[in-house]
Amino acid sequence: MDDLEKAILISFDESGTIDSALKSQAVSFCQQIKENQTICRICIEKLCFCNLIQVQFWCLQTLHEVIRVKYALLSLEEKDFVRKSVFSMCCFDLIDDTNAIRVLEGPAFIKNKLAQVLVTLIYFEYPVIWSSVFVDFLLHLSKGAIVIDMFCRVLNALDDELISLDYPRTPEELGVAGQVKDAMRQQCVGQIVRAWFDIVSMYRNSDPELCSSVLESMRRYISWIDIGLIVNDVFVPLLFELILVDGEFEQLQGAAAGCVLAVVTKRMDPQSKLTILQSLQISRVFALVTGDIDPELVSKIAALITGYALEVLECYKRVTTEDAKEVSLELLNEVLPSVFYVMQNCEVDAPFSIVQFLSGYVATMKSLSPLREKQAHYVGQILEVIRAQIRYDPIYRDNLDSFDKIGREEEDRMVEYRKDLFLLLRSVGRVAPDITQIFIRNSLASAVASSSEINVEEVEAALSLLFALGESLSDEAMRAGSGLLGELVPMLLSTRFPCHSNRLVALVYLETMTRYVKFVQENTQYIPLALAAFLDERGIHHPNIHVSRRASYLFMRVVKLLKAKLVPFIERVLQSLQDTVARFTSMDYTYTSNEFSGPEDGSYIFEAIGLLIGMEDIPLQKQADYLSSLLTPLCHQVEILLMNAKLLNSEESQAKIVNVQQIIAAINALSKGFSERLVTASRPAIGLMFKQTLDVLLQILVVFPKIEPLRIKVTSFIHRMVDTLGASVFPYLPKALEQLLAECELKEMVGFLLLLNQLICKFNTSVRDIMEEVFPAIAGRVFNVIPKDAFPSGPGTNSEEIRELQELQKTFYTFLHVITTHGLSSIFLSPKSRVYLDSLMQLLLYAACSHKDILVRKACVQIFIRLIKDWYDKPRGEEKVSGFQSFIIEAFATNCCLYSVLDKSFDFQDANTLVLFGEIVQAQKVMYEKFGDEFLLHFVSKGFPSAHCPQDLAQQYCQKLQGSDFKALKSFYQSLMENLRLQQNGSLVFR
Repeated sequence: MDDLEKAILISFDESGTIDSALKSQAVSFCQQIKENQTICRICIEKLCFCNLIQVQFWCLQTLHEVIRVKYALLSLEEKDFVRKSVFSMCCFDLIDDTNAIRVLEGPAFIKNKLAQVLVTLIYFEYPVIWSSVFVDFLLHLSKGAIVIDMFCRVLNALDDELISLDYPRTPEELGVAGQVKDAMRQQCVGQIVRAWFDIVSMYRNSDPELCSSVLESMRRYISWIDIGLIVNDVFVPLLFELILVDGEFEQLQGAAAGCVLAVVTKRMDPQSKLTILQSLQISRVFALVTGDIDPELVSKIAALITGYALEVLECYKRVTTEDAKEVSLELLNEVLPSVFYVMQNCEVDAPFSIVQFLSGYVATMKSLSPLREKQAHYVGQILEVIRAQIRYDPIYRDNLDSFDKIGREEEDRMVEYRKDLFLLLRSVGRVAPDITQIFIRNSLASAVASSSEINVEEVEAALSLLFALGESLSDEAMRAGSGLLGELVPMLLSTRFPCHSNRLVALVYLETMTRYVKFVQENTQYIPLALAAFLDERGIHHPNIHVSRRASYLFMRVVKLLKAKLVPFIERVLQSLQDTVARFTSMDYTYTSNEFSGPEDGSYIFEAIGLLIGMEDIPLQKQADYLSSLLTPLCHQVEILLMNAKLLNSEESQAKIVNVQQIIAAINALSKGFSERLVTASRPAIGLMFKQTLDVLLQILVVFPKIEPLRIKVTSFIHRMVDTLGASVFPYLPKALEQLLAECELKEMVGFLLLLNQLICKFNTSVRDIMEEVFPAIAGRVFNVIPKDAFPSGPGTNSEEIRELQELQKTFYTFLHVITTHGLSSIFLSPKSRVYLDSLMQLLLYAACSHKDILVRKACVQIFIRLIKDWYDKPRGEEKVSGFQSFIIEAFATNCCLYSVLDKSFDFQDANTLVLFGEIVQAQKVMYEKFGDEFLLHFVSKGFPSAHCPQDLAQQYCQKLQGSDFKALKSFYQSLMENLRLQQNGSLVFR
């Protein structure tokens, strides 16, 4: 063993016993040898005389690298030597009379590497330099299996390394692949196909494994060789003989099936394809999928059947003559029973999409109206497939019911998987509505009839089918109960499944009920049944917390829809919900962590009750009694907590705070059912009850001023009361806002500003006094924390704190926009606010010119437009704010209306940016209307020259601005800016 061989063995060692320094030394030594001028001779010599597998692999790998990277640098003599040596090895020849080692006697991975080396030579030399490589190779196949096997490996490597489009290729590689294929078609493909046929015929009984390798290679080439070489009276019968043979050669059967599939999927015009598909008589293999054979072979036959079916369907879509369509339909009808069998009983090959195929088939049915008997039968089969495919695997039943991690993952997977299947169901429902509804009715009836819990998955699937069907029905069809709905919905409403305790069954049952509630709306005799399902142990009182929570939400939606029709049932509903409501109203009730996990839990029940008792159809006294029975104990709980706040220890205090959050959420939800008109105009006594409640809840801000979750909840309730009580909420606002602002943390400020926005939008200038009081405090805090220009960018700047500040800044801009657009800009000029005016103007100017968010920029430009209108009185030539006019003309006009538009970041292709541009042009129009020639003179004489604007274009701008055609002005200004930007090459920036 020489030094190179030792170095190779050390570098390949994975035992961990070799010293790392020695290993590095060995790797370096091998690398040095690779740089040797005679490396190709060294490698070939080693391949002839060394039988160490590691050495052989290293030499072949090195040869591959040298040819691939340095082929152009090799001398003609070296190329000739490498070519002859590598080819001799591949053909099991001796390179000279002395070498005793033959590479083809080595393991498979060595032969594959040798094939890769030969293919690299073919890449550079075929067909121009070495045109006879394939023909020469064919002459050596007579040496037997060892050379035939190598020939297959070379063809496979050629496909992998160059021809197959399954891998990304460079344009150069695609060009070489085209040349190789063209030359092979012209020169040797016919001979290769003949060799394939002869080898398979000769060795089919004696060496089926070799024949499988040959057919596997052939399968790869069928897509681009002349199809007539395969589809003929000689080769096709041989392939089907191999597929249908009874025996133990299942690998060979599968390989033959793969070749037929390659024929079936070969691209060609639809009429030629149809002729070939018809000639194959594929029905001969249908019986194989149902036979007792190897699962892997079943999978390959299944792939052949589904691939054939897809191609026939594609032909049906693409052929143009009626005769061809009829032939396609016959072939489709012939293969469909086997396709359905495959779908329901076999592992379907990944490229075959059941849904895609069936959707395509259903689309063909649209032209067949009415459906023929066979098609109607197949619709039933399709529905069977859908039902089978959407059914959960019973193995996950416990996981799904307890909703653990595995259960959640499986449910998420099935939700995603079912989407396309439900789309298909809706398509089938449109093509054959009667068959679909009968199928779903029978599925449901079968599920109902089952008396045990073993059919959980069957019941869930049947209900899911009914639920999905509802998505394709119009409101009118739903209300009228068209088709079998008049039978299906009552069956659903009156059913109690033995497995109703199962989470999935209970949930889909409730979802389906909710989907079909429009039927109940029209057929009010079913209201008691619907209510019972939601109110008993199937819904809100279900033992599973996930079900009862969802039931509460769905019940609220049902109440919202049925509303007035539920008036006769209010007493019954309230009676049924008494225990649920008691969780909030009873001081003795102990909350447990698995009942209520958050402060919002249970609020949907109160929203549903609010919707019921908030209707004017209910007599005033009854309404007051209902409301009082809920508000009084809820408020009482809050009052007791407020009185005892100082006596509670930390743990008790935490628990009570969660309770209070839930109570506020409940009252909030309850109030949604009461309209402003009812509580302020028609029934002020009801309004008084909400005012008293507001009084109590505002005390929370006094007793717990620093508890953020409570402050957020109270803020939410104030939002609600603004909508419910209208202007009568005013007396409560000053104190409430003062309390909220006093302890307002940075992240709470966003919520506070949103509340103020709501007040301004609802009451307009009526809130002027309140706003004048709070604005200075808000401005002071905001200007202290947000930057005057851009936020920092780069690594480490996407922290939660930065994101909170960005959200605050954005909300603050919206707040300023709401103030100015509701006639309240004078707030900025109040004595307490004036101190912030300069900071405010600079902030708005920067945002109008440079903010990353185009919508923010647009809002800031609109603010300036409004301020110009509000703060400058043209007839009198008066400005309310000293220096405002010069700031607008010198800073805003030049920087925002000129420089920011000239900047290359201003994208005229973007829709939002175009809207911003419209506002910028509008601002110029307003400035001209208000400031006249003072604006125009400065803009044209100072701004335009800095942008190198030609005099004639500046004059045209003046004319357009002074004219009355806004569209013409906007169009001209855009053209002017684009021309100036080209001239400036985008170098002007806001300054």
